[in-house]
Amino acid sequence: MFIGPDEQRTRERVLASVSEHGPITAAEVGRLLGLTPAAVRRHLDALAEHGAVEEHDPGPSHTPGHTRGRGRPARAYVVSERGHGSLPADYDELAVQALRYLATHGGPESVAAFAHERVRGLESRYAARLAAAGDNVVARTDVLVEAMTEDGFAASARPVGAGGLTGVQLCQGHCPVGRVAEEFPQFCDAETEAISRLLGVHVQRLATLAGGAHVCTTFIPTTAVTRSQTPPAHETPGTPDARGALDLSTPTPERAAR
Repeated sequence: MFIGPDEQRTRERVLASVSEHGPITAAEVGRLLGLTPAAVRRHLDALAEHGAVEEHDPGPSHTPGHTRGRGRPARAYVVSERGHGSLPADYDELAVQALRYLATHGGPESVAAFAHERVRGLESRYAARLAAAGDNVVARTDVLVEAMTEDGFAASARPVGAGGLTGVQLCQGHCPVGRVAEEFPQFCDAETEAISRLLGVHVQRLATLAGGAHVCTTFIPTTAVTRSQTPPAHETPGTPDARGALDLSTPTPERAAR
C-alpha cells in the first residue's frame, strides 16, 4: 500500500524512536514525537507487519513504566533484525565521497557515465511495462508513474495546458538519490534523458528536489508543433510556480517533440 512522503517520514521517525529507546510503548513514542498513541500504534502495526519491529517479552523484570495499572502490561516494541537493515546509514555521504573521488581522478564525464549506467537498469525494466501501453504518450506516462511510485519516487501526473500548449506534468515527491544529486546534477540529467526515451518525446525538467524545489517537475508535451513554432533552446514551456507546478497563465509555444 502506497503512503505519502509525510506519512513515510513519520513512520521512519517512529522506527528511529523504537531503535533509540526500545523497549518502548506506543504511548511513550507518542510523547517523544508529539503524536497521539493511536497514530503511533497505526505506524507500529504497519512496521510490525513488514517485520521491522517486534513485541518485546519483558519477562519477570518488566519495567513498571510499561504497565497499565493492575491490568495487562502495555505492549513494548523493539527493532527487529530486519528493521535494523532498513534504518538510515551514512551511505549518502559515502556515495558523495566516492563520486568526488571519481570526478577528481576520472573527470566529470566519468560521473555522467556512472549516472547513465545507474538509470539504465530502471529504464530497461520500465520499457518492458510501457511497451504494453502502445504509443499514446498519456497512457505511457500513466504506466511510468505507476512504475516509479513502486520504486519509491512518489510519482504523480496531471494534465496541464493553455492555448496551443498542452501536456502532462510529471511530479516526483521523493528522490532516492537526492543527496547525491544536490552535488552531482548529472544524475538528474540522466534521469530526464531516460524519461524522454521511455515516452518517445522531448521532455523538460522544470524543477528538482536537488535544486531546492519541494518536488521534481517534468513537462511532457502531448501535442506536436511545427518547426517554425519551436522556441529557442533557452526558452521553456512555462516555469514552475512556488509549489513547483507549471505556470501556464501566459501561453508559450512548446518544444517540438523529438
